[in-house]
Amino acid sequence: KELATAAREFGGFIARFVSGSLEQGVGIFEDKLRYMRWERQVRLMQRADEFLKERGLSRPTRPVQLKVAIPLFQGASLEDDNELQDVWARLLVNAADKDSGITVQRAHITILENIGDLELRVLEKVFAVPEESATKGLYTKYLPEKILINKPEEENLRPSPEVEWAIANLIRLGCLVGHMSWGGTPLLSLVNQTVLGRSFVKAYAKPAT
Repeated sequence: KELATAAREFGGFIARFVSGSLEQGVGIFEDKLRYMRWERQVRLMQRADEFLKERGLSRPTRPVQLKVAIPLFQGASLEDDNELQDVWARLLVNAADKDSGITVQRAHITILENIGDLELRVLEKVFAVPEESATKGLYTKYLPEKILINKPEEENLRPSPEVEWAIANLIRLGCLVGHMSWGGTPLLSLVNQTVLGRSFVKAYAKPAT
């Protein structure tokens, strides 16, 4: 009985976002999502509805393609971190809002599946710098607290090992580019923005007011 209730509730939620029937939504739930944690699915539904209401919407205004919607629902249902699940929910709402000016791509989902809270904080600091101010690179020494346009005076420019790992992961995902050392390895102390990284941050951003 509980599974049937969950299937109907989350199936109805899915149907709203893909502009399908309740039966289609329930079918997607039973095929792809029935083993996901129900409390995380409930929170996703609540947050998505809240974000719709923030922009004056009672329901989605365009269908989300299934090739985007299904992995998005899966990733959002697996996410234990509330801040990251909010990113999933905003990604979903932007995909479902015809006036968002955003086309959510499968690549955005792949990035979000592969980052944690630290990478998210690094990205937001890096892409808070206007593109025209970041052309010569950004210094990562004090991430995730702040990013610098000008070179720090300290001799050691390396960030913490945890931040270096996060930057290396973001470089791997195509969100950042590291400057190269004489030996040909990326310098994690100096990075550049990328088109993909900028697109990803925009894809889950709140609408401009």
